[in-house]
Amino acid sequence: MQFSKLLDYIFMTKITSNAIENIKSIAKNNKKRLFFTFSLVTLENILFITYPVFGGVAVNAIMNGDVLLSLSYSLLVLIIWGIGAARRAIDTRSFARIYAELAVPVIINQREKGLNTSAITARVALSRQFVDFFEQHLPTLIMSSFSIVGAATMLLWLEFWSGITACLILVFFGLLLPKYSKINDLLYLKLNDRLEKEVNVIEQKSNYHLNKHYDWLAYLRIRLSNREATGYLWIGIASAILFCVTVVNLATTKGVQAGHIYAVITYLWTFAISLDDAPRLLEQFSNLKDIGKRVEV
Repeated sequence: MQFSKLLDYIFMTKITSNAIENIKSIAKNNKKRLFFTFSLVTLENILFITYPVFGGVAVNAIMNGDVLLSLSYSLLVLIIWGIGAARRAIDTRSFARIYAELAVPVIINQREKGLNTSAITARVALSRQFVDFFEQHLPTLIMSSFSIVGAATMLLWLEFWSGITACLILVFFGLLLPKYSKINDLLYLKLNDRLEKEVNVIEQKSNYHLNKHYDWLAYLRIRLSNREATGYLWIGIASAILFCVTVVNLATTKGVQAGHIYAVITYLWTFAISLDDAPRLLEQFSNLKDIGKRVEV
């Protein structure tokens, strides 16, 4: 499957056609840079999903006095962090160049549409969000998706009822997703409308209008922050339920090895922490959808 088609598949129900076209345009113009970067992202995530199993083996090896097998876990940790360091170094170089190549066409395009300086300035700043999508949010999405699906799968294998509980949690949040995203979309529409007027407000308006402008921005950002905090709370409640189910199962099962307990608990945390990324990612995608209606790259 081509990279641009993969983007369509992931976001076909959640991002407007303008945003999709902008993302595909950036992907098409920077195939080599993005392919190399996301190959490292994929490799890094595969290793992250498998490391709790290796950790469980290492714990059992430690208890059995097998030093050599125990040290293999340290080697895996070094490899994971080495790949992560390489990816981050390449990220900065690649995406700094992408944004430098993106800004000028955006300015020219907005000038041709006859927009004022305030709107152009805001839209150039907003266009940076498309680069941030590839640099920050898409890797986070890939990592979270790998981790959630991988952790749930491994829990089904290691502790069946924990895996079932994890799947039910995903279904529950999936049902809440459309309404949650719709409200976020509306808030980002209002927020970006105000940001486009910021330069004009600073240049032309009175102190009253300045205070009103920044008070409104603060109100919208607080609303978004409150929604994100509420999302974290619900995820925390769901995670606590998952931990309860697992701990009860482990405590009532005889002959459970320490390595098994370590692997299961680690997958629980992997699932919970990755799910914790969801509110922030949903906010970013809502923002991206609105920017896609304003900016062509």
